[in-house]
Amino acid sequence: MLLLKTIVTKKEVLTTITEDTTLEAALQILEESGFRCVPILDETGKKFLGNIYKMHIYKHKSEGGAMDVPVTHLLKNETKTIHLSSSFFKVFFTIKELPYIAVLNDEDEFYGILTHSALLNMLSQSWNIQEGRYVLTVASTGIQGDLATMSKIIAKYASIASCITLDIGKDEYIRRTIFTLPADTAKETVDAIIEKLEKKSFKVVEVEVLEK
Repeated sequence: MLLLKTIVTKKEVLTTITEDTTLEAALQILEESGFRCVPILDETGKKFLGNIYKMHIYKHKSEGGAMDVPVTHLLKNETKTIHLSSSFFKVFFTIKELPYIAVLNDEDEFYGILTHSALLNMLSQSWNIQEGRYVLTVASTGIQGDLATMSKIIAKYASIASCITLDIGKDEYIRRTIFTLPADTAKETVDAIIEKLEKKSFKVVEVEVLEK
């Protein structure tokens, strides 16, 4: 995914530690940086080994654990990585509850991290809020050709600034398609689009007016 490269924070500007760093030293780095976890790299600085979390160090320390052992003693998320070429679905379902996910290049070397906030920001941009005025949420049964039909109806009246499709799967209308219409779209145009969509048995479940 070429877009991924533009939102990854490169390792050159990251706080990282090497595998021979002690838990005591790692805790100090975490305290000074304010991060709750940082990546652990091998001695060459090229291979990602996992993450070290502040909370795990504190728990270890509170239980009387030695603090002069290397950070690999509390290594986490060793396999939670993606590549610069990974698909969006791989990225989305791998990051989940993690604060960030390690990104590797084609040589499996540590390239940087993708944070939750960067991913959410990219998703928010796909709504095209700056250029949009009305957002229509249209429910459909999810059969083949639904998206093409809805798009064709809307395109007769207005341009489509963005389109996102979500699968709900809870009732007969199992799919929600969110259309953002341009800033110059008139209310009368929106009403005409809704009327035509619903004549074709699509259900417009929400109309949101974006505030400028």
